[in-house]
Amino acid sequence: MADKPASAAKKSSDLSLRTIILPIVAIVLLIAYFSYVNPLFFSSSNALNIGRQSSVLLMVALAGTVVILIGSIDLSVGALVTLTGILAALTVDQYGLLGATLVGVGVGALVGLVNGSLVTMLRVPSFLVTLGMLSILSGVSNQISQGQSILFTDSLLPDLVNGSFVLGVPNVIWFALIATGLLTVVAFRTKLGRYLYALGGGEIVASHAGVPVTFYKILAFMLAGAICGLAGVMLTGQVGAGTPTAGSSLLLNSIAAVVMGGTALSGGIGGPHRTFLGVLVIAILTNGMDVTEVNSFTQDIVKGFVIILAVSLTIDRSKYLFIK
Repeated sequence: MADKPASAAKKSSDLSLRTIILPIVAIVLLIAYFSYVNPLFFSSSNALNIGRQSSVLLMVALAGTVVILIGSIDLSVGALVTLTGILAALTVDQYGLLGATLVGVGVGALVGLVNGSLVTMLRVPSFLVTLGMLSILSGVSNQISQGQSILFTDSLLPDLVNGSFVLGVPNVIWFALIATGLLTVVAFRTKLGRYLYALGGGEIVASHAGVPVTFYKILAFMLAGAICGLAGVMLTGQVGAGTPTAGSSLLLNSIAAVVMGGTALSGGIGGPHRTFLGVLVIAILTNGMDVTEVNSFTQDIVKGFVIILAVSLTIDRSKYLFIK
């Protein structure tokens, strides 16, 4: 009997090690391959381009990581980025950069509050709640914008997001890296972070240990929503308009990045630092296929295979009695 805990610990350790090594190996192989096919891929200008393209994706993937860590999932992240981006575009001229940012983050947190409350208080699976919220937010975005891009005249938001204060690196990249660092500190150095892992590791056990499960699950969804709201403001500044299709590709890519980085969909394993690696894999893969002129339909097929492969390699099967 004493061998069972030791065996379980060894399996968990092996899984953790595998989920760290695989993304790093994938990054090295992808860089080597695409650089061989097109030498222009391995250049400083393309590296900055990859950073610009993946910054908002990193923010959204971080939001998804927070919810996945507790063993839930949020399918509304892309639609929420779209809505908050449109609201930022509508309000920035009247209320300025700070006002538009507060609107975006506030609406994001409010949507997260609704998602978390429905999941915990009505005991509805997060998949179904956030799938419904995805549809609601998409409809609201199209109602507000009437299917058209929302333009604004304020130049501070685009200048802040696309400009560079340090080393010629676009500020949008710095913002995403700072968010990654801060969320990693929260995950490993705060009570909130410990409780997120505890919930993902076993909700019933966490409850018996005195963790206020309902409160921290709602807080996780609110934090994810607030991060998506900030990502929406950043995306609007990057594009220069609020568009009703802005976040359409973010859901698939963010989930792919989270699982590729090694954050298990079953919860309790992984974290923001892993998601950073996963975003690099997805960003390099996407940019490399663009540079080597792979058509968009083939890119979707490849990304689908990547998600299936990543989940199969990172899922902790010991948490499931049955695979349904």
